Amino acid sequence: MGKVMTVRGPVEASALGRTLMHEHVFIRTFEIERNWPTGWARAAAVADAVKRLRELKDAGIDTIVDLTVPGLGRDTEAVLEVAEQVDLHVVMATGYYTYYHLPHYFDYRGAAFRPDGVDILDEFFRGDVDGGLDGTGARPGILKCATDEAGLTPDVERILRAVARVHRATGLPISTHTHAATRRGLDQQRVFAEEGVDLSRVVIGHSGDSTDLGYLEELLAAGSTLGMDRFGVDVLCPTERRIDTVAALCERGWAGQLVLSHDTNCHIDWFPDDLLAAATPNWHFLHISHDVLPVLRERGVTEEQIDQMLVGAPRRILDHGPGY
Repeated sequence: MGKVMTVRGPVEASALGRTLMHEHVFIRTFEIERNWPTGWARAAAVADAVKRLRELKDAGIDTIVDLTVPGLGRDTEAVLEVAEQVDLHVVMATGYYTYYHLPHYFDYRGAAFRPDGVDILDEFFRGDVDGGLDGTGARPGILKCATDEAGLTPDVERILRAVARVHRATGLPISTHTHAATRRGLDQQRVFAEEGVDLSRVVIGHSGDSTDLGYLEELLAAGSTLGMDRFGVDVLCPTERRIDTVAALCERGWAGQLVLSHDTNCHIDWFPDDLLAAATPNWHFLHISHDVLPVLRERGVTEEQIDQMLVGAPRRILDHGPGY
């Protein structure tokens, strides 16, 4: 068993414990924040995040994977400040998050425009892996990309292929955002396969938004792990239906290729706080531990299967092996 890179440095994969594979600490819109008031107050936000993650640790979770990358407002220094105050591992990511278009900065910095033939995305992602995130020296333990309802736009496909190339070069696993209703996970698997990605090191995110077992088993049969990772986002799929899907897949023998999470955060500036609280009252870090796991047990999901989803599968995916 190898190492996993956390924001505070490498740890043994065996030390990860119970792991939530798709969460965020801070999601921020930097350009808005730097020009107009958004309510971001770093000291208060850090203190609140420390409180929330300590509660999560007390609930039995040992590690979170923070999939906040550029495009979502990654702030490694702020996450480090939080991580240094909690007895919980935080794995950070590199990659880029967009459903549609990259910023214009990238338009003429693709492989075709550079004398070395290397897309600047590859250079940026690899620089994070080798040199650290945002000048902090903290290194990522996973790669992140996204495909949504718009599908494989040219820029989205460019990001996926850059992530795939860096995966091949570094061995880091990949976690994605998808639009499950339009079966975008299949598009991702096709691109990754074309690029030589080991699909067993890929988490197809937000798969729990779908109750289409045929679609989900097609992804599983190709070797990927499914992110059942939006527990609490009941406006997209109610918790009861998410539990039904997980229980059905466990009954069919797929627990070792499922991971659980919320895709929640300690701070997000996308929504007014009162609107968010009213629309998603269960969207918080403790929902799985306090509400979901007891119902899964009632539905016949065994402790061994719960450990596969919270311990075994995350450890298998994140274990970097050589180099870390």
